[in-house]
Amino acid sequence: MNRCNIVLLLMTAGVLLTGCNRSLKEGRDSEAVAPSACAVALTPHRGDEPIDLEIIRLQTEARSSTDAGRVMERLGWTFVQKARLSYDPGYYKLAEACAACIESSHQEAPEALLLRGHVLNSLHRFKEAEAVARTLVATRGLPFDFGLLGDALMEQGALAEATGAYQKMIDMKPGPQSYSRAAHVRWLKGDLSGAIELMRMAASAGSPRDGESAAWAYARLANLELQAGAISNARQACDAALMFKPDYAPALLVRGRMLVADAQYAQAVESLKRAAQANPLPEYQWALADALRTAGSAEEAGRVEDDLVRKGEAGDPRTFALYLATRRERAQQAVELARRELETRADIFTLDALAWSLAASGNYVEARSRIAQALAEGTSDARLFFHAGMIAALNSQKIEARRWLNKASSIGQMLMPSEREQLSKQLAAL
Repeated sequence: MNRCNIVLLLMTAGVLLTGCNRSLKEGRDSEAVAPSACAVALTPHRGDEPIDLEIIRLQTEARSSTDAGRVMERLGWTFVQKARLSYDPGYYKLAEACAACIESSHQEAPEALLLRGHVLNSLHRFKEAEAVARTLVATRGLPFDFGLLGDALMEQGALAEATGAYQKMIDMKPGPQSYSRAAHVRWLKGDLSGAIELMRMAASAGSPRDGESAAWAYARLANLELQAGAISNARQACDAALMFKPDYAPALLVRGRMLVADAQYAQAVESLKRAAQANPLPEYQWALADALRTAGSAEEAGRVEDDLVRKGEAGDPRTFALYLATRRERAQQAVELARRELETRADIFTLDALAWSLAASGNYVEARSRIAQALAEGTSDARLFFHAGMIAALNSQKIEARRWLNKASSIGQMLMPSEREQLSKQLAAL
């Protein structure tokens, strides 16, 4: 099922689909809600990948099960996994339909709430996800309830409170899900070695039964190892991710960056093409376009960039704002995108995107204030340092500019080629 079909299905479910397992609803109000949500979730699925066959099996079981709510919960989480594997957010809406279907017969069922909260978080509806998580923590308080709360808070910039929620999760249930969250917090706080230690624990606990989660952990580990300069370790982690999930876009992206840093441009382009084909979001297209230009394929790079500009705002407005600001194109649009993103996602990376966009638009004073906010947690990130140095230079703070740019240069393998070019020019000018 492709994205267009899913959207059409969700728009027309009430007209096209009326049947639903009666055991999933009870009462007059439930009967008014259940046919749409349950029918959407149980619309026959197509596909021959293992996860598609599992969706089909669960749908078949749900239609005849006497405990359909339990099966719908499993179906919902399988749709979540399908969304992560296919990079198609339409499957999150099908997972949300599973939650609504469960709630049609069991109002505020915690299983449905957790599923719904995860979907809301994945769709960047962080405030709504936080509200669901707080209800779960107050009424049930299981490890994944605290994990959801931490995720929603972290994306909104409430890192201290998110850390507390993650600590409760790891105290209650040590494992790959809690280790990976704790690793990210350590990285955000500037503890790279601690982040690598925990992410190794998360990755090593991965299982082929959940290959996507294991691949994600190894891809994240590869990125951390690359930042630490441990290229051999990064390469091994990438290989492990791709063993769990061949053509896994995040792992291909890290591999492409490693190859670019090693000046192996042809191989980098091959890896990044596969990554961008699997997940054509601005981050992937930007990396591919930069690699193509560095490899001397300017015309093909231009075609990738044209596609990025057409679709970037809808796909990932924050990264698109960063791209526009780096290219010094449509600076005011970049500012507007970053400000809009900040309304719902006030983490350090959105603050950085706003600072960089403001600098591109000529508002150097506010840019300096925003980049200071982004740096406040002590995160060690090459792009963050690069932007801080460039903004300091624009504010005629040469000593501060040199300090930040040197920090960015020390981990320059994490930057795009176009960013490294700007960095080198500014350091030479200073």
